[in-house]
Amino acid sequence: MAEALNSLFKAELIDRRTGPALTDVIVETSTWIGWYNNRQLHSALGYRPPREAHQEWHNRQAYAA
Repeated sequence: MAEALNSLFKAELIDRRTGPALTDVIVETSTWIGWYNNRQLHSALGYRPPREAHQEWHNRQAYAA
């Protein structure tokens, strides 16, 4: 799973640029991670973003306790 994420990150962010400065990479990486975790829909999660699936899991754990 980590390799798939790294491949997606490189394809969508890194490979599209030529010679970005380190600060550009840091800013773009932060932006991309925010998008991936909060808005990107994942088929394995029922076409929901990871944040929504994690919140649901957290709520179930709190309810079970």
